[in-house]
Amino acid sequence: MNDQTRIPDHWTFADENVADHFDEHVREQLPWYEMVTEAVAVIARHYIPVGGRVYDVGASTGNIGRAIAETVTHRQAELIAIEPEKEMARRYTGGGNLEIADATSYEFADFDLCICFLSLMFVPVAERAPLVRRLRERIRPGGALVVVDKVAQSAGTVGAILSRLTLNAKMRAGANSERILRKELSLAGAQIPIDPRLLSGGRMFFRFADFVGIIVESDPEAAAGVRS
Repeated sequence: MNDQTRIPDHWTFADENVADHFDEHVREQLPWYEMVTEAVAVIARHYIPVGGRVYDVGASTGNIGRAIAETVTHRQAELIAIEPEKEMARRYTGGGNLEIADATSYEFADFDLCICFLSLMFVPVAERAPLVRRLRERIRPGGALVVVDKVAQSAGTVGAILSRLTLNAKMRAGANSERILRKELSLAGAQIPIDPRLLSGGRMFFRFADFVGIIVESDPEAAAGVRS
């Protein structure tokens, strides 16, 4: 990484430099990024039906859209990417229909799959529960909400270990220690880990240190066609 990939003092996706180097930066800071992207693509194949509807919330430059493109195309599904920042949207290459919008006020239609990949932690805390509740209500029978995000840690030794595992993984993957520290300080107030209780009832498919992947399926009664 060079000086062109500078980390701003106050993190924002509206920063042109952040948007320009987002793809390389996220891979530098999250060594498992490619692996979990591939996992989400495999998961998506299980929930996207022919003619289905898929949302990518917080789409950034289109990482998820690119990963699931083959399934979306083969099944003639509709992909709707939601990205609030114009700088990121300008660099979007994930296919489907891109909408520059804030997910907290967006009118979601019923869907078969919604993917929130490293996005809920940037949603204001007061608006997370209402957003997740609306998303859960819109899952079609047999569909799912898939979330990959950073979760809040409990106090004590285990909490400290989980946070340090992430730092260790970044350094072993080659990230510069000064950049790691600058990124952590930059994110203060912008990135706030989610409370995993938001996704109660979900099934975990990934965990590394303070990051998790969770699948929340549709209401069982709705899937069975017995909900009144």
